[in-house]
Amino acid sequence: MADSKKGGAYGAPAGDTDFRKTWDLDEYAAKAKEREAREKEEAKARYEAKLAGKKYHKPLTGDETYTTARRNVIDLTAQVGKTQLVPAGAGVGKRWRSAGFYCEACDLTFKDNLQFVEHLNTMQHLLNTGQTAEVKRASAAEVHERIAFYIRRKHDLEKEKATSLQDRLQLREEEMEKEAEERRQKRRAEAEKKRLQREEEAKVKVEYGDDVRVEGEHDEDDMMAQMGFTGFGTSKKR
Repeated sequence: MADSKKGGAYGAPAGDTDFRKTWDLDEYAAKAKEREAREKEEAKARYEAKLAGKKYHKPLTGDETYTTARRNVIDLTAQVGKTQLVPAGAGVGKRWRSAGFYCEACDLTFKDNLQFVEHLNTMQHLLNTGQTAEVKRASAAEVHERIAFYIRRKHDLEKEKATSLQDRLQLREEEMEKEAEERRQKRRAEAEKKRLQREEEAKVKVEYGDDVRVEGEHDEDDMMAQMGFTGFGTSKKR
């Protein structure tokens, strides 16, 4: 018979609720009431904006920053030729993620890249990304500093371009000199080969006399003799 007072794994008596998570019902009820009140207030604001002929935007929280220009380049060709898995039922409408250009901040999907780029400049996207849609007015000192920065950048680019041009010209000149040297060596090798061949032929003639046949020297005469021609001179006597 098992002992009903047997302890748990760590010596303490094991109960039915020791390993179950307890929930604070009052806390979650308060959170639910707060969420419902917030949703009702937002629905009321949306309705009032619709009656006034305006578009509703979420109220500012005070943590937003000024709107700045985008510094990153949007790669619109990253998905070309790729297969994308989407959740079931997500292919209808713009809400939620589906196939196309997805904006995580607004939870919207766009099938057209032009619509996606236009969405990035809308008030909805700016507010959802923590921007106030207001541009900070630059001071005169900041404008002068920016102008000086672009002047320095222009000079650096011109200097780099001139340097790279000189390097390319020097590299091309070295390549042309190398190609010319290779052609000269090839011509010297061919001339040396012909000179050695002529010396060898002259040596053979000296050793064996003028009647010695050098390869290819009498081929034409032999062919004419085989065909019955002894020459192209005339037989007419003067």
